[in-house]
Amino acid sequence: MPVPWFLLSLALGRSPVVLSLERLVGPQDATHCSPGLSCRLWDSDILCLPGDIVPAPGPVLAPTHLQTELVLRCQKETDCDLCLRVAVHLAVHGHWEEPEDEEKFGGAADSGVEEPRNASLQAQVVLSFQAYPTARCVLLEVQVPAALVQFGQSVGSVVYDCFEAALGSEVRIWSYTQPRYEKELNHTQQLPDCRGLEVWNSIPSCWALPWLNVSADGDNVHLVLNVSEEQHFGLSLYWNQVQGPPKPRWHKNLVWPLEPDSVRTNICPFREDPRAHQNLWQAARLQLLTLQSWLLDAPCSLPAEAALCWRAPGGDPCQPLVPPLSWENVTVDKVLEFPLLKGHPNLCVQVNSSEKLQLQECLWADSLGPLKDDVLLLETRGPQDNRSLCALEPSGCTSLPSKASTRAARLGEYLLQDLQSGQCLQLWDDDLGALWACPMDKYIHKRWALVWLACLLFAAALSLILLLKKDHAKGWLRLLKQDVRSGAAARGRAALLLYSADDSGFERLVGALASALCQLPLRVAVDLWSRRELSAQGPVAWFHAQRRQTLQEGGVVVLLFSPGAVALCSEWLQDGVSGPGAHGPHDAFRASLSCVLPDFLQGRAPGSYVGACFDRLLHPDAVPALFRTVPVFTLPSQLPDFLGALQQPRAPRSGRLQERAEQVSRALQPALDSYFHPPGTPAPGRGVGPGAGPGAGDGT
Repeated sequence: MPVPWFLLSLALGRSPVVLSLERLVGPQDATHCSPGLSCRLWDSDILCLPGDIVPAPGPVLAPTHLQTELVLRCQKETDCDLCLRVAVHLAVHGHWEEPEDEEKFGGAADSGVEEPRNASLQAQVVLSFQAYPTARCVLLEVQVPAALVQFGQSVGSVVYDCFEAALGSEVRIWSYTQPRYEKELNHTQQLPDCRGLEVWNSIPSCWALPWLNVSADGDNVHLVLNVSEEQHFGLSLYWNQVQGPPKPRWHKNLVWPLEPDSVRTNICPFREDPRAHQNLWQAARLQLLTLQSWLLDAPCSLPAEAALCWRAPGGDPCQPLVPPLSWENVTVDKVLEFPLLKGHPNLCVQVNSSEKLQLQECLWADSLGPLKDDVLLLETRGPQDNRSLCALEPSGCTSLPSKASTRAARLGEYLLQDLQSGQCLQLWDDDLGALWACPMDKYIHKRWALVWLACLLFAAALSLILLLKKDHAKGWLRLLKQDVRSGAAARGRAALLLYSADDSGFERLVGALASALCQLPLRVAVDLWSRRELSAQGPVAWFHAQRRQTLQEGGVVVLLFSPGAVALCSEWLQDGVSGPGAHGPHDAFRASLSCVLPDFLQGRAPGSYVGACFDRLLHPDAVPALFRTVPVFTLPSQLPDFLGALQQPRAPRSGRLQERAEQVSRALQPALDSYFHPPGTPAPGRGVGPGAGPGAGDGT
């Protein structure tokens, strides 16, 4: 079986310190007190009934402090038990009340009043012991001579020998007088186990110390316990969930019946086993909760630290943003936050343990799209408003402006202009500096525009030469048409993805689907990745432009149905307008219905539109009948057919379609698990709208 991460512990208890103890001979309890005091122990135990507090009639003895000491009570030299000695310190509390006759007649005292003031004080002191599963109370009688009676002063102590308790147990002690004039004293004593005693060979229950050996044969673990026939043990296998004393959430008795006893030994055989650590990190994962908060989900606690890094497209390693940011200690299953102002798909989280990279995930990629060809600018602020800028590149951070030969240095002037004009996205800001993400795609487009211009000039010159040779004109045109078709196929078909923004969880699910489709020969457009253009143009204008461009290029519009989308479609079909709802200002699906419906009503939708919905979220029958005039697929169960519908209309069916469907399914599965089974809360979006429910997509 796979190597687990366990704590092996024999029996129960904890080990404080190593002690050398005094020995008492004989089985009888005893008591003794300070010089000048007299005391005796009642022959039998009493009922533990403290009673209510009553007013003191005059000076009384009251317990003021409890002091404990561990001793051994021995029948023989090698037959001892652990015992708890208790000393009760006493003091005189209260005062004499003045007689009324003395106050009235000026202090004429008779012999009847002076005699009690010179008398001794007596008290009955109760000691109550509780140590699971036993409890007992003993009574000590104490007498203090009149010479030692001084109000508010200590008169000495009385010592009780002794209370027997099990090794490793917790003993609670109370002391009060009978009758009770003041609140009782209390004290808790934790007894050591066999490992905390020098005289363990004098205690029979500590004699048997087994020898435990752990060996591994491949993925199989063998536990070997060497115990003689006369010895009996309970071997328990524990899961150590947290640091510190063992607090098992699961254990199993492997050998003989387990009896209350002291810990003999414990061993954590897999604490330094690299295979156990590898299994642990394979089961761990990172979860993005909000823009700034995330957590590390792992089976048990482990030391780790995390930091943000920047990953550029092209396969270069993710570069840690330390400094200006710093490494943060990570606690398993505890929500952590990064001081970000905005998210970015190129921002990733690195988790290190023992100075080794264990996890790295780009948490924002699912909701914000694939990696972008942006440059990260690091701004450093100094005294007197001095600041410097550098661009993060694989070779390091290039200062701007710079005469270096790197890409950022060549475009440094343009990057600084974009930063000053507000075209860069600020990701982080504090007193020491800031982080900015500046787009580079427009400069790449300019460079490619020059290349294309040169190609067009070359093509024009070549066309002129070929036209001069009429015999070769038809052949040249045929080759040119094949080149255009092959170029269009290489670019991939355009796909416009429309959905209803039901909630943030569904938006992350849509982002994961769009990112997975981008890995195929498809050019995906979705409003999640165009927030800036959507805000500048408005949802209606943005959608009209995207729809027109997609259909002109022979692309396809994907309607992703959810309970919220079905509700909006039904509302439009009934009233012809969309009433107010709980939708955000960037909901392109809401704005798209005004021109999507005419395509369906006039029969232009087949061939240009497809529908889709997620299994367990919506049944295809819940989609309005008007929209079922085009194919409606359930995902991920019908992914191969869905991807086939997204191909070019006359394109041959690729033999890799099933392989691509599996690739999209694998990329989509973590987002589906997070949406339908979020940690600690019910899945968002389920049970809302028509057709939603646990079995909504089971019939396809």
